[in-house]
Amino acid sequence: MKKLLTLALMACTLTANAQEQKTTNNSDIPQWVKNIKLSGYGMVQYQADDKYKNTVNENGEPDVAKNSENAFNLRLLRLILDGKIGDVAWRAQVQGSSNPGPGNATAYLVDLYAEWQKYDFFRVKVGQFKRAFTFENPTHPITQGWYSYAMVVNNLSGFGDRTGEKSSGGRDIGLQVQGDFLKNASGRNLIHYQVGVYNGEGINTKDKDNRKDIIGGLWVMPVKGLRIGAFGWTGSRADVGEKNRYALSAEWDKDDWTFRTEYIHSQGYGADRSLVDKADGFYAFGIAPVISKKLYAKARYNLYRQAKEWGSSMSMYEVGVNYMFTKNLQLNVEYARVNDRTIIKSDKHNYNFFDAQLDFRF
Repeated sequence: MKKLLTLALMACTLTANAQEQKTTNNSDIPQWVKNIKLSGYGMVQYQADDKYKNTVNENGEPDVAKNSENAFNLRLLRLILDGKIGDVAWRAQVQGSSNPGPGNATAYLVDLYAEWQKYDFFRVKVGQFKRAFTFENPTHPITQGWYSYAMVVNNLSGFGDRTGEKSSGGRDIGLQVQGDFLKNASGRNLIHYQVGVYNGEGINTKDKDNRKDIIGGLWVMPVKGLRIGAFGWTGSRADVGEKNRYALSAEWDKDDWTFRTEYIHSQGYGADRSLVDKADGFYAFGIAPVISKKLYAKARYNLYRQAKEWGSSMSMYEVGVNYMFTKNLQLNVEYARVNDRTIIKSDKHNYNFFDAQLDFRF
């Protein structure tokens, strides 16, 4: 966390100095300095469940060694520097978290990339950034609207990936080409494409097997607010072998209403080949305004099958509300009934889950 605070102080000093210089002699300040913007956000979380209420030990007795969760958590803090030099936009983002995932430090680099943006139909990005896979992966953790990304996205889009790579927030190091084209009469683009080449190891890690992951996506936007897309992913990871994935996606986001659904299929073994070579999952949700720009109701069906069969499935039936105190302060609350077939030593696979998060931006 000390590293994160140091980076924050450096960023604040840079922007403060730029502002001070601007007030004294604006004409002497380079435009790229004027373009630098510091922002960030934090997410404070409380979770509770009764997952282990019905589990038993090897003797068939209640397993008192396992307790249901009931805890406050600092989900994450992120500090972001954005800027632009001519036609090139850049971003540097660092994260601090009390729950950073296996192999991660408590403060670490999340994004570091530059993107040439001269043409809408052909933009080139290089560095560390979100993989070009699924609609949900690149959505902001706050505007995404739920206690977490869907389980299938977490497991098959490079968050806490089933292949065993460290938690990477859906990111990798590589190069990506993307763009929008085919404008309609009103000037709105109808087609988007993106293709990337990545190390395949996650964030802050060099390629270990010298074989690259190739990921691509294509979607159409026939009417304003609607996206229908498909994604493909082929690659490998050291000690695990090949991985091949595809996703089918649809989203409606217009007039304060949001509906999204995605199915993801994966072929390839899990970490150290401990999981069989197929997995899949599906989610569908709706977020609807009760009071526009203030109060929202939401519901989501959330499924992941780590072995592509129902005996390995985990399903969540989620409902909740999001309340906007201001545009920079938001409270999310949800309840879920969970059916987890991966729980062993128990004939009770259902349990209750509750999550509340206070999110702020600056």
